[in-house]
Amino acid sequence: MQSGMKTLVGSVAAVRASRRRFVAGTAVAAAGLPWPAPGRSGEPAKGASMNESRLERGLTRVKGFEDAEMDFQLIRQLGSTRYGGASIGECLALARRIENGVPESWVTAFTDAAVRQEADARARAARGHAVSARDRFLVASNSFRAAEYYSSVADPRHARLGLKSRQCFLAAMQLQDHGFEAVSLPFGEHELPAYYMRPAGAPERRGKTLMIVSGYDGTLEETYLAYGRPALERGYNLLLFAGPGQMDTLRFHPGQPFLPEYERIGAIATAHVLSRPYTDPRRLALMGISFGGYFATRIAAHEPRIRALVPNSPIVDLHAYMTSFIGFDPARMPDAEDFRVAEIDRLPAELMTAQQRDMARNLILRLGCDSFKQAYLRLRDFRVGERDLARIACPVLALAGRGEGEEPLRQLERFCQGVSGPTTRHLFSSEEGADGHCQSGNLAYSAAVSLDWLDEILD
Repeated sequence: MQSGMKTLVGSVAAVRASRRRFVAGTAVAAAGLPWPAPGRSGEPAKGASMNESRLERGLTRVKGFEDAEMDFQLIRQLGSTRYGGASIGECLALARRIENGVPESWVTAFTDAAVRQEADARARAARGHAVSARDRFLVASNSFRAAEYYSSVADPRHARLGLKSRQCFLAAMQLQDHGFEAVSLPFGEHELPAYYMRPAGAPERRGKTLMIVSGYDGTLEETYLAYGRPALERGYNLLLFAGPGQMDTLRFHPGQPFLPEYERIGAIATAHVLSRPYTDPRRLALMGISFGGYFATRIAAHEPRIRALVPNSPIVDLHAYMTSFIGFDPARMPDAEDFRVAEIDRLPAELMTAQQRDMARNLILRLGCDSFKQAYLRLRDFRVGERDLARIACPVLALAGRGEGEEPLRQLERFCQGVSGPTTRHLFSSEEGADGHCQSGNLAYSAAVSLDWLDEILD
């Protein structure tokens, strides 16, 4: 096992320069570096009076994390400020209290912030300040989501934090001027969570409708903040939905693993939205975010009722996508070098950081497996074959960031060459601040590109 772990750590070191490794939940991340020492934050030195400290504009500093994954999660939270999911000042203040590369410190900081923000929202609602309460509920919801992200799925806090995020979101929706329903989609013995929305002041007739599915760690609430609000502003009816293994579903059904055959979920979601009286079946679009790029592609390959598709980014082989971030294929490791969930916390600290342990554990459990190798063997089932790709005949907009790495861009090309419908591609650049995964740093521009394209296709 130890030689296998040395290989694992060596692979991590080899890809530390990658700006986006492990974003989608792969089981290896860069080892954390110490957080800068106190005294560099702009605060007066200990024992100094305000007169002795030099005059400055403020104490907040724009500092992220040395750990690439944690820094991406901070950018993700900062990016949500565009549609009301956070504030820059609070995010940067939280970053100063979080230990670099230590998930538990992140969970504690964002949980504390979310509790404070929710209390503030409820106090403002009680005094009749509906707009302020709505805005603060959305911020609290997204802070609970951030805490949920870094909590292990094996920890009971994971579901509690997720349900608090949902609770705050539902409170915010009661104060919105657009239509909103929390709905459940039947799936075997379980029900899958979804949100249906209508634009404020929408006419009483059929209109264009957008279905959005997120990915490995996105939530319905975050999807609303990233693409739901801009879609509603542009007059779209909206269905946000989730399937087995996704964060929203885990809140209600812990242990339910991801499903490769996502067309089963797509058929249920499509039937639901088409049953709505305001859905124009000729103007029904589907968008997939992150892992949702695979889910949406799989759905569109089996669902001819989808009239336009936006995968961000297109994923046709989830196994290849995931292994590209760690530099080797764990599915090929000898059984003797494999490790199981129960063994993760007993691995030597020098071989696996706290963040790597949580990510490995989460990946294994969410795929319904017992070991690291088994998880990557299972990932081989998550692919879209050439024959299925060719069945996608609707117009397609394929999105990706130039900074995402070779494999995501390679899969975008395979996708565009494989579908039979007309394709448009858009690569976001670093000059736009949108070259990263799912354009977290510039959500408004990403929404403009995708939704303007849909307007032209569907109108």
